[in-house]
Amino acid sequence: MDLFEYQARDLFESHQIPVLAGAVATTPEEAHAAATKIGGKVVVKAQVKVGGRGKAGGVKLAENADDAKTKAAAILGMDIKGHTVNKVMIAQAAPIDSEYYLAILLDRANRNFLVMASVAGGMEIEEVAHKTPEKLAKVGINPNVGIDKVKAIEIAKGGQFPADVIDQVADVLVKLWQAFIKEDATLMEINPLVKTSDGKVIALDGKVTLDDNSGFRHPEHEVLVDHESTNPLEKLAKEKDLNYVKLDGQVGIIGNGAGLVMSTLDVVAYAGEKYGVKPANFLDIGGGASAEVMANGKILVNGVNVVKKHQKPNPTAGIQGGIVEKTMPMESSNVLVVNPATGKGDRVGD
Repeated sequence: MDLFEYQARDLFESHQIPVLAGAVATTPEEAHAAATKIGGKVVVKAQVKVGGRGKAGGVKLAENADDAKTKAAAILGMDIKGHTVNKVMIAQAAPIDSEYYLAILLDRANRNFLVMASVAGGMEIEEVAHKTPEKLAKVGINPNVGIDKVKAIEIAKGGQFPADVIDQVADVLVKLWQAFIKEDATLMEINPLVKTSDGKVIALDGKVTLDDNSGFRHPEHEVLVDHESTNPLEKLAKEKDLNYVKLDGQVGIIGNGAGLVMSTLDVVAYAGEKYGVKPANFLDIGGGASAEVMANGKILVNGVNVVKKHQKPNPTAGIQGGIVEKTMPMESSNVLVVNPATGKGDRVGD
């Protein structure tokens, strides 16, 4: 689950990571009230889960509360790369002396955690890695050991941070690690981490991704869910404990086992390429699936409107016979059951 910037800011603050004052607003009037409370100059920032907000005009400096209201009115409702701006963050403005980069992420390829730290922040880290790789420290972290102050200082030095901020940066990194582990995150990024004109190091902007698989440990994360933009079918799938991802296609896929579903997706995509036909979803109903689970899967697959209004995808089920109830397919209506080994299928049910 990706968080909005204002949610990342609040999460950082709850873990004693230094941040500036900020508040979220959904109307120009709320923006005015937030700016009044903060006082002085503020930055009005579009809250969308996509990059390029600044270039799209979604980040504006406001001189006072009245100006913040005007800027919020201009930003709210904007379309930024297909995302409608429904909220803005009103953040305290600060005189910036230097911009840095700090991140912790799950390194799936190496089955480890990875810290990236750089003296060059405020830009895409890929650009830093390409143009000035010597300014980027990439350090694998053993989760059983973690990051203490000594390790954090070592990483900060590797990222070429100036000597006068290394101690503060190390403190931030230690707290970021603690937050990363406690919140079951897969990404916590601060870009930029800034040094202000008075010498303080502050997290100015952040990205956070939380592991959905750890949701049972974090009921408090429910308030962070963006229900407005959550796909209703994916929400229903979560309630039914099914693994579902909506895709842009015409053939609904149901299977028991992620590998089998992926193989079925590949078969459908390959066979349908010349006809412009693609898979409409990924849906894994799991091993030992009952007729009820299969019926829930059909509800999800048939709930997708594709091609034309009210037109439903053609369901295809790749079911491994040895790990499901014997009666399951026959109790599920109008499903084409495909034998993945032969590629042949039979339509079963009414």
